[in-house]
Amino acid sequence: MLLPLKEDEMLTDSILRDDRGGVTWLTVNRPDKLNVLNMALMTELTKVLRDLALDQDLRAVVITGAGEKAFVGGADIAEMAALDPMSARTFITRLHGVMSAIRDLPVPVIARINGYCLGGGMELAAACDFRIAGDTAKFGMPEVRVGLPSVIEAMLLPHLVGWGRTRWLLMTGEMIDAATAHQWGFVEFLAAPGELDAVLDRSVQAVAAAGPHAIRTQKVLIQSWESLTPAEAIAQTIPVFGDSFETGEPQSMLRDFLARKAKG
Repeated sequence: MLLPLKEDEMLTDSILRDDRGGVTWLTVNRPDKLNVLNMALMTELTKVLRDLALDQDLRAVVITGAGEKAFVGGADIAEMAALDPMSARTFITRLHGVMSAIRDLPVPVIARINGYCLGGGMELAAACDFRIAGDTAKFGMPEVRVGLPSVIEAMLLPHLVGWGRTRWLLMTGEMIDAATAHQWGFVEFLAAPGELDAVLDRSVQAVAAAGPHAIRTQKVLIQSWESLTPAEAIAQTIPVFGDSFETGEPQSMLRDFLARKAKG
């Protein structure tokens, strides 16, 4: 379960921040509205993420939704119902700004998925580096059911679940359960009720134990591989490997590893 938040850790009524020794938890806090994203929340969340990107001591970010019913239930339907062509472009650009800020964070971002993960919420989860979900979570891209195509970070889905499954999700609007999302590769780990945070913590601790510079470099490399050919990606990594030794981090961590091994 989420730890209680101190008063000074509350950013707004709709976003909660909890700093835990280099790992920052951000909670979308609209449980009565299934944590859907409205324009004001998108703006605030983007600002928080952009500010976090400047923190040199940051090791990881966890994004979740308040309550047990939803991670993020999508974008705010009430706001979308009032859009015209011009304001619709503004709205979707604002939503993309959230996803872009997540992908631009220099450290791993983990989606802690509890409950419904729909539409813009599923895109937000796709923008994270990996996803850990409760086994009662539900996933879907229902935009076509309200007369809209799925856009912006929906384009990440083929990389995660494949083209056929992406077409099925986007063209039917049907939901899938957590077991299916895991089988398809959208979710890396599932957790039984009450065990979500314990499963999540294992990944957080593994990230925290790694070299900070190595983790940040690895994220940059992985994202660049999305748009490079295999030959280009491999060639790119050779100088990066050498540059890592300019930081002194691998020398120190390799010596520590050898010392532990010598002790048995």
